[in-house]
Formats: sequence, C-alpha cells, structure tokens
Amino acid sequence: MKAAGPLRKEAVEPQALHTRAMDNLRFIRETMESAGSFTAVPGWGGVAMGSLALVAALVAARQASIEGWLVTWLITATLALFIGAWTMSLKARAAKTKVLSGLAKKFTLSFSAPLLVGALLTVALYQAGLFQILPGLWLLLYGTGVVTGGAFSVKVVPVMGVCFMFAGALALFCPASWGDWFMAAGFGGLQIVFGIIIARRYGG
Repeated sequence: MKAAGPLRKEAVEPQALHTRAMDNLRFIRETMESAGSFTAVPGWGGVAMGSLALVAALVAARQASIEGWLVTWLITATLALFIGAWTMSLKARAAKTKVLSGLAKKFTLSFSAPLLVGALLTVALYQAGLFQILPGLWLLLYGTGVVTGGAFSVKVVPVMGVCFMFAGALALFCPASWGDWFMAAGFGGLQIVFGIIIARRYGG
C-alpha cells in the first residue's frame, strides 16, 4: 500500500508544473501587451469617416434651422462612431489581436470620456442657445479624446489629436459662420490625411 504514495505524487506534480507554466505565460503575455501599443486604430476607416464628414459639412451648411444643422452633425457623428468601431474590429481581427485586450480597453476608456463630456455639453449649450461654440467644442474634445487614447497607441495618433485641438481652438475665436468650414477641415480633412498615414504605416 505504501507504494501508491510516490505514484500519486508523480501524478500531481506535472499538473502543478502545467499550472505554473500557464500562469507564467499569462504574466509574460500581459506584460508584453502593456508595454506595447494599440495598433488597431483604423486607417481606412478614418478615411471613410473623414469623407462622411465632408458630405455632412455641405449638407449642414444648407440647413435653414439650427435644429436641422444639429441633427445633421449628430447623425454623422453616430455613423462615424459605428464606422470607427467596425473597422477597428476588422483590423484587430486581421492582426489576430483581441479587440477587448488590456490596451484596447485603456484606449477606449481614454477616448470615450471626452466624447461623453462633449455629448453632455452639447445638450446644455443647446438649451442655453449657445450654438456658435459647438464646432470649436466638438473639435477640441474629439482631439482631447484622440490625444488621451493615443497615449496607448502609435505616435501619429496623439499628433492627430493635437491638430484637432488646434483647429478647435481656432474655431472658438473665429466668426461663427466659419463653423462648418472648420468642421470640414477637422473631421473631414485631418481625419482623411491621418487615416491615410495610419493605413500606410500600420496597415488597414
């Protein structure tokens, strides 16, 4: 009966070694992930978003009421977010990376917070009748989101965010009638230019 002891010990030890090995691999993978960059930022998706914004700027400029103008841009923003999320998912899948990885979560949370603030301020400013500052506000907060989210991505992403913030700052102090031009230049032009750069340098 005593001979059964070593056999059971030998059966347990490989299981323990396997568990420790899996834990070590998981730790190494998480360490490498946290030290890397979130590269699933969509390039061609950004180009599509920018093209949509150019069309929206033309449509918004023709609206007879502020409500029509606001609805045009809100619909555009919703479609752009959908395009961005969808193309980011496709790019991550092509690169065989998890969309809900640690870096992706950090990028998304950092990017989303300024957008949520922008949504709340949009409602407040609409109720107060302060429509003229919305283009500058939107560009500034979108740029802030890109900068903070870009801290976990490739270097060109936060640079794009700074450019958006600069455009937003100019829009705040320029005539309100220039708002759609700034929106076209920022959400259209900048998004297309940086989208092409990201697509060529980092794929997709």
